[in-house]
Amino acid sequence: MTLCSWLVSELRSLCRLEEDVSPVQGPEDAETFQIEISGLLAELHCPYPSLTTGDVMARLATRDHRLQLLYFLSSELLAARLHARKKPQSAKRDDQNNEAVQELHQICQALGMSEPGPASSVAQVMGDIESQVSETLAAEGPEPHWMAPLLKTPLTSEQWKTLDEINQLLGAEYQCRRHMMLTRFDVTVASFHWSERAKNRSTAMSEAFHPLRKSLPEDSQLSLAHLLAAREDFSRIVKTSSGALRTKTSCAVNKILMTGSVPDRGGRPNEIEPPMPTWEKRREGGGGGGGGKRWAKRGKKKNK
Repeated sequence: MTLCSWLVSELRSLCRLEEDVSPVQGPEDAETFQIEISGLLAELHCPYPSLTTGDVMARLATRDHRLQLLYFLSSELLAARLHARKKPQSAKRDDQNNEAVQELHQICQALGMSEPGPASSVAQVMGDIESQVSETLAAEGPEPHWMAPLLKTPLTSEQWKTLDEINQLLGAEYQCRRHMMLTRFDVTVASFHWSERAKNRSTAMSEAFHPLRKSLPEDSQLSLAHLLAAREDFSRIVKTSSGALRTKTSCAVNKILMTGSVPDRGGRPNEIEPPMPTWEKRREGGGGGGGGKRWAKRGKKKNK
């Protein structure tokens, strides 16, 4: 399973794949591994029926099927590497520019502009965006309804470089924390499979949980663009218990009250009694009786 996870990670670095196979930590991840592999093989249009049909949990039950899976993933990775070698440099540059083109399309959608044509240059699209932003600001009047930007001081190129390094360090720090929380989340969900009632529904539970788990990214989604878009209200420090904040964070669950016979969990320090001494009979041939006598004398004094 570890080898398959490595082959898939190498394949994803060369191909645009939606499905992924998480690294396997132990035997308890076998069900999740088989479900993820089945989704990946369907996306890759695997030609082997033994790996794509039948019960998901029984497709890799035999040694021949597992070897067939390794052969298929290895051949796909080899083909992807050969294709990447033959790919011209111009196409590689186009792939790097795809992200910028997508950002321009999203800006046009947000401003209500028509999609730029394939023949439009970047300078022309940026000019149209600037004109549309100017018209929108003019329509808002002299007093805009949004707050001033949080960053008001222009930065030099060296300062932007330093700021980018700080962002990368913070991103790595919070990525580690996010990974820890997701690991705790995975362990908690895995514990639900331990009960007797869940053993018969283990596959259904894994299929329901897997899409939700994939929607939780482990990488940081914040960039310097978010800093430029931040407004002054981002720097406000508001208590989580404040009434203004609770009006937006409260939900229906907070209004549920437990009534009737509610079990008392105890735990009040003023109701806990001090531990009483334990009494043991004197053992033959041993000392240790003096301790019991001392406790007895203390008990008599207390009664008096």
